[in-house]
Amino acid sequence: MSLQERQARFSRLYQEDAAWRLLRTEHAPLILAFVSDFFSEQNEIAFGRAKVALESELALWREQGVLEGEVTTSSYLRQWIQAGWLRELDDQLSRTDACEVALRFCHHLDQRESSTTASHLRIVQDAVRDLVVAISPDPKERIGLLEARQTAIQQELNDLNAGIVNQLSELEQRERIREIHQLAAVLNGDFRRMEDEIRRLDQALRIQMIESGSSRGEVLTELLEQEQLLAETDSGRAFEGFFDLLCDQHRTTEFREQLKSLLALPAAANLTTNQARFLGKLMRELTRESDRVFNVRRRTEDNLRLFIESGAHTEMQAVDRLLSQLERLAIEIKSEGHSPRSETGLTLPSGTVKIQSPDCHKLKAPEERLDTRHIQAEVNADTPNLVMLKQLQSVRVVQVAKRMRTLLQHHDGALSIADMVRHQPLKAGLEELVATLRVAQAVGATELASTESVMIQDRQGTWLKATIPHYLLTVEQFPEQIETLSL
Repeated sequence: MSLQERQARFSRLYQEDAAWRLLRTEHAPLILAFVSDFFSEQNEIAFGRAKVALESELALWREQGVLEGEVTTSSYLRQWIQAGWLRELDDQLSRTDACEVALRFCHHLDQRESSTTASHLRIVQDAVRDLVVAISPDPKERIGLLEARQTAIQQELNDLNAGIVNQLSELEQRERIREIHQLAAVLNGDFRRMEDEIRRLDQALRIQMIESGSSRGEVLTELLEQEQLLAETDSGRAFEGFFDLLCDQHRTTEFREQLKSLLALPAAANLTTNQARFLGKLMRELTRESDRVFNVRRRTEDNLRLFIESGAHTEMQAVDRLLSQLERLAIEIKSEGHSPRSETGLTLPSGTVKIQSPDCHKLKAPEERLDTRHIQAEVNADTPNLVMLKQLQSVRVVQVAKRMRTLLQHHDGALSIADMVRHQPLKAGLEELVATLRVAQAVGATELASTESVMIQDRQGTWLKATIPHYLLTVEQFPEQIETLSL
């Protein structure tokens, strides 16, 4: 690539890349400080809560003379959303991939240490060794590499059996645990890029449908091909790999327990409070992020299907052809030397505007006075009868949530609702099944694209087969106090 090509490339990124625009904006330190602090505990924040928090910060910045002007808080948030630094979905704000890149760049500037070179070199060496073993076509070479690893592991086992425990130095412990946090922090960026690529795919397909004039069958074929290409991207493969990890109960449980053990060791003191908290809830956050990607993909597919079925792309094609005709007519008028201020005999049909006030509406006449002479007052009973008590028999959702958490505590890994029903049959029929689904939604369980069937028995003893969404639940999704759930 020549110097001119590189310059053109960097110039385009300088103008178009959202992360670069964020770093070079006038109030970049204020924006990054607010976003980093506000999203330190959660990845999604309600728009109203962000508005209230930013409003107080704007008042403080204006008092300090850091910020000038009277732009409203909503306008600031909308500007950040339009610039691609924040994303709004269902009245919830989250950081985009561009914002994650800018924040990581600033954090790396502040946390750079020469000692991390050894940690980086170790990671590269391990990755090269594993890759050589995995792709080497020579069986003898692969056997030799694996035997060398086996010899090293056996030597370490012999030392441990002999009572020799080789401890890492404090410097090496600090390097490695911080490196683990840095690698884990990058995982959220994979999901952000996946969301961005899904949205770009949606936009590209709509433009293609409008410009190409393809039939619905051709559009659906293109949609399936683009979905396959999306799955083959780097972020798509990262998402699929994480989904495989999520479905593997043994690996998920092992990873979660290893994180707990790591944070209980003295080496965890080298992490800040926020870094330790992030690693402690890493699996929960990754599960929520994957669920968010599922929701974005599902919503994009639904919107595309409605766009195709409604025939909106054909209407936009007609509008595009009309605009092209108007452009050609405008060019012809200009080329023939006609003044755009010339008067014509054309008239446009228009109606009259009717403006009315509430005073013009007539109120309804009051009804005649009710005759209450024959109505007798009845004293309310202070004890309920058996018929009323039978009708009030219902399922307590809080008790259902507690039973679900207890069941998950006795099983490693994630369970679906069908798995939980097999271990603990429902006794109250459809009411208890609905309560179980409400608990799964309240704790933020991961909803898969498939469905599952369960067999339940109603209060009369009749067996029913119900098809329900496929949720995956883990005990970490439940809070300590079940009563705090929005049930």
